[in-house]
Amino acid sequence: MSFSSGEKILDKIRKNAEEVKQTVGYRIMNGLATIADEEEACKKPKWAYYFALKVKGANIKKCQEAVYKDPYWAYRFAIDVKGANIEKCEEAAYKDPQWAYKFAKYITGANIKRCQEAACKDPEWAYCFARNVKGADIRKCEEAACKNPEYAYTFARDVEGADIKRCEEVVYKDPYWAYRFAFWVKRANVEKCKKVCKGSQYEF
Repeated sequence: MSFSSGEKILDKIRKNAEEVKQTVGYRIMNGLATIADEEEACKKPKWAYYFALKVKGANIKKCQEAVYKDPYWAYRFAIDVKGANIEKCEEAAYKDPQWAYKFAKYITGANIKRCQEAACKDPEWAYCFARNVKGADIRKCEEAACKNPEYAYTFARDVEGADIKRCEEVVYKDPYWAYRFAFWVKRANVEKCKKVCKGSQYEF
């Protein structure tokens, strides 16, 4: 292939690229978006977030209303966008235990009690909340975590002030977690864990 024919192909590629309609996401991420793109950007939480973050003169209030539909983007909005309404973003984050937990952990001024109520709808995030969020109600988080043997075990292992006996009663439902409990949790009732594991592949 000659140099001139190669240039012709490149020119054709450039021309075709110019003729392809750019998406609002493409324009935002490549610094091409203008205020005229705001309406379209606000049709999806992801692009509403990026529009507010990257486009000078963006209507923060309008973009924020668009991100409320998705707890993750509401959380990101609260963290990254100057002028975000933290309380309203928090309301959106409550819809998902994971983002309620992360809101409480990473955002100054979060309502710990309300975030905890949302996080405790899932044993995993209840455990994380108790372990990592200052001001968490350990007993309430423990109650939620103990709905699942895995998180009853990790709660007893990792959370200061955990009720070991209560957590242990839950892990007895599953020989695998009873086995781990016996070896990794201080003050575990090893003899009881042994009985639970007897006859299973985790017998010790």
